[in-house]
Amino acid sequence: MSAKNKIQSKGSGVNEHQAKTRLLLALWDIGASKEEVMKSQVTRRIVSKSQKVADYQGIFDQLEKDGVITIAKNKFSLSPKGVELLGESLKHHDVKFEGSIVGTWVANALVRWIAQMDGAVSTPAKPGKTKEKAIASYDKFKHIALDVYDQLNRDYNLDNLVPIYRIRREIGDRVSRSQFNEWLMEMQANDILQLQGGSVEDSAPDKIEDSITTELDGLRCYARLL
Repeated sequence: MSAKNKIQSKGSGVNEHQAKTRLLLALWDIGASKEEVMKSQVTRRIVSKSQKVADYQGIFDQLEKDGVITIAKNKFSLSPKGVELLGESLKHHDVKFEGSIVGTWVANALVRWIAQMDGAVSTPAKPGKTKEKAIASYDKFKHIALDVYDQLNRDYNLDNLVPIYRIRREIGDRVSRSQFNEWLMEMQANDILQLQGGSVEDSAPDKIEDSITTELDGLRCYARLL
């Protein structure tokens, strides 16, 4: 049986259109349109307990053949064509996500997508108001990160212990995931912030993923201003 047929068979439990949409959404959400991401980051989001990674191999192969994704060893990246296809797929009448409870990462990713698309199709910006530029230097990142830290700490009464995932999401696509990690760690090295362990309030996998994990210190979920 071919990989493609396996995807479409009842035995695999994978609906091809829904699986493609879920895959593209996962890739976009973890930043694969800007940099390569590990295959394991993607599969742990899209493969349910009743499925196997092999059930999706035909989808991986087809999307790579169509120029939607690029696969290099165990890393994925999402092409501009893939982002466009994701937008079309989310508008399709057949799209839905299986299970009685939608995963937190799916809900958060859809909220981000809707917000981004709403900004893209909204009325033209007023004169002098432009889209926020990418953060190109550590110094610029430091100032923005501290502003975000102060705002979150004040608005949510966080008692000077701000979740890293909140800072990452507020800064958004202005900086890549790897660059965010590097610069936030540099702020710790410069005694500006202290990154602390523990876990996020509801132990949500997507929030943990949006925190920082290092080989030396392990998982760091919170930032405290020194």
